[in-house]
Amino acid sequence: MYAVFAVPREKMSDARRVLADDIISRQSIITREARALGLEGEIEYVLIEGSDEAIKRAIDMFSEINVKKAENEEDVYKKIKAEEESAADGMGLIFG
Repeated sequence: MYAVFAVPREKMSDARRVLADDIISRQSIITREARALGLEGEIEYVLIEGSDEAIKRAIDMFSEINVKKAENEEDVYKKIKAEEESAADGMGLIFG
């Protein structure tokens, strides 16, 4: 299970506190700036992959700081995963 959150820059310090939560911090977390993914806005996307319990907790905790899941969640997820695969392929060529 996963969730992608659209975090405005001014909320990143609050978001870091959410990500430091004991349960959430044990999940796979990837953070990318919108521009790095070819998207508009002063937003950082936070992808959390992990257990249902952790994702539900993240949704609750992010809502407490007025951050919602990204409207373009699936698109952002695919872009982040494509970037990760591209990086892994590059490392394979170097160390292959």
